[in-house]
Amino acid sequence: MALLRAAAAELRRRARRSPLPLPPLSSLLSSPPSDPSPPAHCRHLISLRRYPHPASASAFSPDSLYARILLPSHFSPASPLSTSSSSQPADKPPPLTWVDSWIPEAARPYAMLARLDKPIGTWLLAWPCMWSITIAAMPGQLPDFKMLALFGCGAVLLRGAGCTVNDLLDRDIDNKVERTKSRPFASGVLTPLQGVGFLGFQLLLGLGILLQLNNYSRILGASSLLLVFSYPLMKRFTFWPQAYLGLTFNWGALLGWAAIKESLDPAVVLPLYTAGICWTLVYDTIYAHQDKEDDLKVGVRSTALRFGDLTKYWISGFGAACLGSLALSGYNADLGWPYYPFLCAAAAQLAWQISTVELSNRSDCNRKFVSNKWFGALVFSGILFGRLVS
Repeated sequence: MALLRAAAAELRRRARRSPLPLPPLSSLLSSPPSDPSPPAHCRHLISLRRYPHPASASAFSPDSLYARILLPSHFSPASPLSTSSSSQPADKPPPLTWVDSWIPEAARPYAMLARLDKPIGTWLLAWPCMWSITIAAMPGQLPDFKMLALFGCGAVLLRGAGCTVNDLLDRDIDNKVERTKSRPFASGVLTPLQGVGFLGFQLLLGLGILLQLNNYSRILGASSLLLVFSYPLMKRFTFWPQAYLGLTFNWGALLGWAAIKESLDPAVVLPLYTAGICWTLVYDTIYAHQDKEDDLKVGVRSTALRFGDLTKYWISGFGAACLGSLALSGYNADLGWPYYPFLCAAAAQLAWQISTVELSNRSDCNRKFVSNKWFGALVFSGILFGRLVS
């Protein structure tokens, strides 16, 4: 032990007498030399530097056993000094729809253009037609199923034609909006010429359905095309494009009655039409809140921007007007008592939407928007049972 102490003291004395030159800082940060032996003039010093073991290069690679045990699950090899990843996880790809599974690949862009993968728009267009056809039925009788089927097919075609017109006119806007930039025209999958040809095909099929109706209904139905073609332009000129959409989407409230009665009864159909317009202002304002940031950037308008923080007050008022108009239409049509419990259930569904929607949450806005198919179904059920017992 005494010999060791003496040797250590001698080493310290020699080190003070001839200090080692310090290497440059860059050499200290660089990889260790291939020859680990110290220079000849300082071999008397004990080096405390540890050279890496040949296996240590892979010991803590992300796939090694040590790494899987010791490193946190969010450890990033690109930034080893941080235990949190700087990038957000990638978005999950959208789930496959029946269009992806059943439609041939060549026809898939046209199906997407007609929104066949998103049937909620067809439901929202079809329900006012179904209401009107059913309320026009004779007391105690079921509605005309042939008319229900014709108007159901017509809703698919007219909704598809409306979406085609909308995407043709908005293709320069859609490619700037996150939710719409993957649409066929905005993404370049289809050309405008192909879109015009597809639009002609849809209108031709729609004409075949319109010719099944009486002359009064043919004229009334054809007049709706003016609304269909002009609606996409409204967001450029007014903060109320949702009201114009209401005029367009609820035209079936007039047309369904006319298809059965060959006339219009203003006491019944005008409150029904008004109810549909107010309903559209509710659901499409909620829908428009998904795009309000992008709408501000590209300069288009909507009731979501018009109402702002007061949106829930506005759509509550439109919801009340919708329900009041439905009650008035049912009363004037002499619907039986079952209509009113169903109308109360529809009111509860609408109140749930308005009270719980998170207008800053895109996915929640979309969920509430899609839930409106159940509102339409409740009103239809009330009209059906109310007519059967009247």
